Amino acid sequence: MNAAAAEDYMKTVELNKSAGNVDTTSKTARRVQAVFRRMLPYADAANNTGHKFDWKMTVFKNDELNAWAMPGGKMAFYTGIVDKLKLTDGEIAAIMGHEMTHALHEHGKNKVGQKILTNMAAQIGTQIILDKKPDTNPELVGLGMDILGEYGITLPYSRSLEEEADEGGMMLMAQAGYHPAAAVRVWEKMNQENDQNGFISAITSTHPTNNARIENLKRLLPTVMPVYEQSVRNKGRVNKNRRR
Repeated sequence: MNAAAAEDYMKTVELNKSAGNVDTTSKTARRVQAVFRRMLPYADAANNTGHKFDWKMTVFKNDELNAWAMPGGKMAFYTGIVDKLKLTDGEIAAIMGHEMTHALHEHGKNKVGQKILTNMAAQIGTQIILDKKPDTNPELVGLGMDILGEYGITLPYSRSLEEEADEGGMMLMAQAGYHPAAAVRVWEKMNQENDQNGFISAITSTHPTNNARIENLKRLLPTVMPVYEQSVRNKGRVNKNRRR
């Protein structure tokens, strides 16, 4: 699935590039890529999947408030979420850490895994038939390929997985030296853009409400702050040694 995601990711990037929708030069794109490079070592260190990720980040010119990660670490950030919410680097890191955690915990695979296994079994079965009976309709070989492009991106995550990604993202950003309180500010800004904290929303939505996320992240701050403070001290020692 990592290999399939990588292939589809490159197709998506190339299609958007040909349409002029890939941003490599704006201030927004440069900031996103700088945060990405700073976060990478900590994302790699947190990888317990058994497979090294070939992380990639693409910034798309798109007004949507969106960012995502495919299995294997193929990521995207939309300019809309940075520009409309006026995100600081720390707030970019909070969103990026959230998406990195989805990939590292293989949430997308868990979500669509059973569907993929079912479709793969069908595809393998039809290929065996084709090998034995060459006159069989070759369109059967395509069974199961409709899953491509989903990878958990187009399907909603459960509340528990969203909370897990929020918490993992806060830890990653703290390790990278971004103040974890920025994760709280992201959802406060989301509230200003789109308040979805109503009682009905809390019951029916697969996502936690914005306020529920804010309260959960505030609860975690005392646990994560020592990690951030240690990171700042470490960076200070490195910078001091460089000046000598």
